[in-house]
Amino acid sequence: MTDETGLRERKKQRTRQALSETAIELFLARGFDQVSVADVAAAVEVSKPTLFRYFPAKEDLVLHRIADHQGEAARVVRDRPAGLSPLAALRTHFHERLDAHDPVTGLNDNPAVLAFHDLVFTTPSLAARLVRYTARDEEELASALLVAGGDELTARLAASQIVTVQQRIARVNWGRIAGGSSAVEVLPLAHADADVAYELLGGGVGVVYG
Repeated sequence: MTDETGLRERKKQRTRQALSETAIELFLARGFDQVSVADVAAAVEVSKPTLFRYFPAKEDLVLHRIADHQGEAARVVRDRPAGLSPLAALRTHFHERLDAHDPVTGLNDNPAVLAFHDLVFTTPSLAARLVRYTARDEEELASALLVAGGDELTARLAASQIVTVQQRIARVNWGRIAGGSSAVEVLPLAHADADVAYELLGGGVGVVYG
């Protein structure tokens, strides 16, 4: 990569980040439906066509943050140490993310993170768009599991269950914190919930991937 190419890529990344951060600030302040794409573009001083080159849909301006975790479960399965089963690797990784108070686990009481979660889960179009991200995660995880063993149907069913379980635990954690508990208070409960969930998965998914 030449210096000029590297400079262009860094400029694109800065523009992308500015668009997403500005959009989220405006959405939180005024409401998702009350802010137009044109408003966001104007605030960052770019044209609407430029904005759409970075984000195909208005919802993607918000879900860009979640996209950072896209394919994470699949990577955990592919990069797991030799001798460790896919399910065991995913279970260990999820517990590690809980300890790190990763927002993707719902276990983060930073006011900005809580406001972001509230925006996503209470805005119908964002919640609907999130389903597409989930479907992509399932597809990538299914592909990784298929390499690990089993047939295509088994891999797809397992991926669907695993992704659903992780999201459900995250929603429970978020609900507890939104109800007034701190992340530190919720952490032991979150670990216990994860253990219960993965034990249940072990009784089904674990037959092939445990």
